[in-house]
Amino acid sequence: MKILVTGATGYAGSRIAPALRREGHTVFGMTRDVDSPRARALAVSEVEPVAGDLADPSSYRDHLRDVDAVVHLTLDYGNPVSSDQGLFAELRAAHGRDGRHRHLVYTTGCSIYGKVEAPLLDENTPGNPEGSLFFRMRLEQELAASGLPHTVLRPGFMYGGDARTSMLGRWFAEAHAGRTAFYGNRDKSWSWIHIDDLAAAYVTVLARAGRSNLPREERVDGEIFCLGEEGPPTSLEIFTACLRTAGNTGPVSFEPIAAGGWLDQAADQDEVMNCAKARRQLGWSPRHGGVLPELATYHRAWRAASTAA
Repeated sequence: MKILVTGATGYAGSRIAPALRREGHTVFGMTRDVDSPRARALAVSEVEPVAGDLADPSSYRDHLRDVDAVVHLTLDYGNPVSSDQGLFAELRAAHGRDGRHRHLVYTTGCSIYGKVEAPLLDENTPGNPEGSLFFRMRLEQELAASGLPHTVLRPGFMYGGDARTSMLGRWFAEAHAGRTAFYGNRDKSWSWIHIDDLAAAYVTVLARAGRSNLPREERVDGEIFCLGEEGPPTSLEIFTACLRTAGNTGPVSFEPIAAGGWLDQAADQDEVMNCAKARRQLGWSPRHGGVLPELATYHRAWRAASTAA
């Protein structure tokens, strides 16, 4: 299979694109700068960097011509709705030109629900339209109505590897900088997922995409899957452990959520997912035991990547 990965030099993409290549796929990694160190690292992993910007469909239109699937892993912070809608339109147009179906693996996340009255979130839990990321659930619905072959993955908070742009990496950085502020709800918990466990889900989905000969309970076309570790500790427990692992022994300070960044505000509630469907239908389960048991390992990996950068 030939696969185009958007956001291939990002935190998730830099692990998922090579994982797909290791399965024998031909993988193209879309990035704005094909000469960047992260793009060169993709090339070492046998992923071909190709230039493209999600905000400009003309920059990636030709990349869609010969691919069988697209893994969408990036978010255009400037105009996320129109950029994703533009990708949907380009895929429809490509099908109109040659009649070939291209399977889109569309990535959202556990924060799209917002504040809802549900102890566990699953694929059928309605989101809160007032949530700041609810627009991504609406985009999922637009994709489902478009007729495009697709699968939606909703991962929890990612950890592991270089932790670049992750909440865990941010907490490590703040600990080393002497900052100890925890924002908002002290009791909230989130589902987490190791980046390599997430990559394994993409591998499985693309191995099954378009295969109508599979038993119904193993098909992925048109499906949504929540992916994460169930029964996580509170976010405050993990935050405090990050401080101590990084050598910061100062007391945790508590700040109102309005003082936090956009992600703090978007995720200031429980976001614990029930991932039974992924276990049952994909045969997926996390191989890593959660953030806390090997937090020192994840800190060393983050520290090594930060020092190298």
